[in-house]
Amino acid sequence: MQVPLFPLNTVLFPGGPLPLRIFEPRYLDMISACMKQDAPFGVLLIRDGAETGSATTWSIGTLARVTDWYQGSDGILGITAVGTDRFRLLSADRQEDGLNVGEIELLSPPPVEDVPPEFASLPPILETVLDDLGRLYADLERSPGDARWVAWRFAEILPISLQEKQAFLESDDTRSCLQTVERVLHSG
Repeated sequence: MQVPLFPLNTVLFPGGPLPLRIFEPRYLDMISACMKQDAPFGVLLIRDGAETGSATTWSIGTLARVTDWYQGSDGILGITAVGTDRFRLLSADRQEDGLNVGEIELLSPPPVEDVPPEFASLPPILETVLDDLGRLYADLERSPGDARWVAWRFAEILPISLQEKQAFLESDDTRSCLQTVERVLHSG
């Protein structure tokens, strides 16, 4: 499977929102094509480099689908995308216009697991926080009983490093991710 790639200084999780302001021609063209074809693009965390230049990325990322868009008063395109599936980048090429495209393989989705009893306090905390975050999370499908969903939403909003967020994305060990959430929540 080949997809356009969007290297960013953020980690997108399946089921999570991604607000972006698009101004570079290569990404305006990419978003336009993705919307016309109802096709996803791949989001990868930048390991070295910058969003506006060349960059090397981590190899595990998340596909994103555009769910909303608007033209800002400054003429910049604003979009909201939602993460769908995790993927592994197998190879990447840079087109003449500077857009990166990659050959990817989809990763198996983690199994749906109930939130373990020892973490039963986390879903209500998360629901309250998401309600307070407003519009970005208002229309997202919620699964507070799914341990992986709870871990990913906390990873999005907690003040942890991008490398820790990337580790959450790559991990299939939901219990370990929830333990990290508990540790971060109780460290303050």
